[in-house]
Amino acid sequence: MAWRCSGKTNVELIDNLFKNGLITSARVRDAMMKVNRAHYCASPSYAYEDSPQSIGHAATISAPHMHASACESLLPFLKPGSRVLDIGSGSGYLTAVLAELVRDGGKGGRVVGLEHIKALKELGEGNMGKSERGAMMMSNGLVEFVVGDGRKGLKDEEGWDAIHVGAAAVELHEELIEQLRSPGRIFIPVEDPNGRGDQHIWTVDKDAKGVVTKKRLYGVRYVPLTDAPSS
Repeated sequence: MAWRCSGKTNVELIDNLFKNGLITSARVRDAMMKVNRAHYCASPSYAYEDSPQSIGHAATISAPHMHASACESLLPFLKPGSRVLDIGSGSGYLTAVLAELVRDGGKGGRVVGLEHIKALKELGEGNMGKSERGAMMMSNGLVEFVVGDGRKGLKDEEGWDAIHVGAAAVELHEELIEQLRSPGRIFIPVEDPNGRGDQHIWTVDKDAKGVVTKKRLYGVRYVPLTDAPSS
């Protein structure tokens, strides 16, 4: 499918994802249209390929179809004014797309990109600052990048309407579930316990009464959530 979705421009890439059913909603399509993937890839010549790209530090920017899938899954909880935690924010691309989905005229909404490597936190900030729109969303407090252990999430008194995890966890970390609002949803790749290295996307939903439902979706291949390298 990837070869059918790649494009020569950002608009062509997103249009192809939409035509092939990988983007299904106008909101996700419009949000991804507003974020130029070339600002977030190390090699601009491959920016519009529907494939993951290395960004250094053993990290990648995921393929566009995976970003689309994450946004579509979380979309019911990505409303204007919503609060979102993007764990393993890496290049900052999906952080920017999520911000487009929750921005409320610059007056509400909050997206935090959480990275365990300072250089990647700074990479996300720098990439987002390449566009006037991205720089504005950081300056007005809609978007912030911080350093921390993604496995522990980011404690906040108000909690998170949606949590996206961009690297594979070894389990569904209870700390993340505790930080989720009611209602809310987590989108997270998790290693299977079979020891073969298999991974699946899981969603964790918390309803208005606090009841938690976990669902395994489809197989994937992500880099793992790990400790920051020792200096």
